[in-house]
Amino acid sequence: MSTPRYGMHHIHYRTTAPDTAATWFKTMFGAVENTRMTTPAGTLRVMLGLVGQNIYVEEVPEGTAGVPATPHRGLEHIGLSVDDIEAAVADITAKGGMLAKGISSPRPGVRICFIGGPDGMLVELIEAR
Repeated sequence: MSTPRYGMHHIHYRTTAPDTAATWFKTMFGAVENTRMTTPAGTLRVMLGLVGQNIYVEEVPEGTAGVPATPHRGLEHIGLSVDDIEAAVADITAKGGMLAKGISSPRPGVRICFIGGPDGMLVELIEAR
């Protein structure tokens, strides 16, 4: 029996405002809307494509718990690779995006920053050389 190969298929993001979140991904990162549907539970789901990565943005009811303060267990952020972190930050801030944490270098050859997204979500930009 051969060893299975695994690859990332999608990120599933839940929010009370799926249209707002989907628009944010489209505006900030050039995501493309692939599908829009109403689930059997009556909620909106928007499927986005982003440079080979799928993001499913799904509506949840008002009152659903939000993102806990960092540090916490579970998924904290998603990371997107960039070729030029300064150009990416300039592009995102020109579109109204906000830096949650400025550019830093945690180790030689790696530069990162964090963008604040909908519902307190964080998106890490990482330039690795």
